[in-house]
Amino acid sequence: MTILITGGAGFIGSNFALDWVRTSVEQIVNVDKLTYAGNLSNLDSLRDNHNHVFVRADINDYSVVLNLLQTYKVRAILNFAAESHVDRSIHGPRDFIETNIVGTFNLLEAARAYWGELAEPERQKFRFLHVSTDEVYGTLTAAQPAFTEMNQYQPNSPYAASKAASDHLVRAYCHTYGLPVITTNCSNNYGPYQFPEKLIPLTIHRALSGKELPVYGDGQQVRDWLYVKDHCSALRRVLEVGAVGEVYNIGGNNEKTNLDVVKVICALLDELKPRADRQLYELRVAFVADRPGHDRRYAIDATKLATQISWQPDETFESGIRKTVEWYMGNQAWTEAIVNGEYRTWLEKQYGNTLS
Repeated sequence: MTILITGGAGFIGSNFALDWVRTSVEQIVNVDKLTYAGNLSNLDSLRDNHNHVFVRADINDYSVVLNLLQTYKVRAILNFAAESHVDRSIHGPRDFIETNIVGTFNLLEAARAYWGELAEPERQKFRFLHVSTDEVYGTLTAAQPAFTEMNQYQPNSPYAASKAASDHLVRAYCHTYGLPVITTNCSNNYGPYQFPEKLIPLTIHRALSGKELPVYGDGQQVRDWLYVKDHCSALRRVLEVGAVGEVYNIGGNNEKTNLDVVKVICALLDELKPRADRQLYELRVAFVADRPGHDRRYAIDATKLATQISWQPDETFESGIRKTVEWYMGNQAWTEAIVNGEYRTWLEKQYGNTLS
């Protein structure tokens, strides 16, 4: 038997593929359309590994997905494929609708057709694990308790709304057709191979390049930070013992403001790679106009995950962010290969010409 993942050349998907091959003898089929955030170099170490099969394909191509499921006798699908950057969803929501909603629909349809043809006991063992986000729950004030799986959906960005819609589709396919699905909603991931439009890799890259470090608004937006390898271990555990039809929140127990995250990165770089002029990296922080509709706080209550399937994150924020900074310092060529014309165009569109 085999598992199939979608979006497996992206940030979280590629980390999952790397960890899966390292920890399992079971074959993994990796499907990715290779849009701007899909990067085959993330998977270079698996190039000659027979337990990893990469297929360039679009999850909206129903016949291709169904054929892959049948050919490789897939026992589980993990859906990582998603447009995931809030800023891009504000500028161009259509891609988010096509991938996150229509793509999930087509993937569910292919899975339903394939699952419906399986004989027992394979039919009972099949799983569809949908990887989603805490942003579907909306925003919290400083005094409100963290999101649980019982929170009402209140998405506030086109990205969050598209993921909320996909979550609802997954739930409906379980309730209506009996498709054995599980949904996970994770907090902000960080770690190796993250596209440098997101806060942490953006800050590291710009700091190492001697540029200003943009921070939205007052920088007091709070996020719960989850090291990507912890996320991958949680997903493996959910796939192993998670209950059909359930939703599990995955968090890192690390609430930090965006400004605090940037300051931690700056302090680490002051230690690991001091500036030539001996000035502090933090002096390069530049506050920029806030994004429209910017949610103030996300926080995850992962009690259900801890009590029902015995999972806890291994990394604190302090240990995870140090590993992350060290990885980007040692892999600057990876980042430079990404920072091309398209990326520069996006950066100028997002932040204007106000940054040096």
